Amino acid sequence: MIVIAGTVRVPPDKIEAARPHMEAMVTASRAEDGCTAYSYAQDVLDPGVVHVIEVWESDAALKAHFETPHMAAWRAVWSTLGVGDRNLTRYTVTDATPL
Repeated sequence: MIVIAGTVRVPPDKIEAARPHMEAMVTASRAEDGCTAYSYAQDVLDPGVVHVIEVWESDAALKAHFETPHMAAWRAVWSTLGVGDRNLTRYTVTDATPL
């Protein structure tokens, strides 16, 4: 299992403009083969921070995700929305236990 976790910054005055693009990205990603979880969440204390959590069944699924049209569309609008300061980490998980 591959987990991607971290944050990106979106200027608070651009969050509403970014929302439909983020919703499209989340919806399309969740429909991909091998996607177990995919979400963005705005930080309650810092409205310019968006938390990212992705869970993929395999490296192949993650690699295919990077090649999708919705990923290209999302990346294409980053500069107009001020998306930046990406701080994402990839984790390889061999065991997971519900809390």
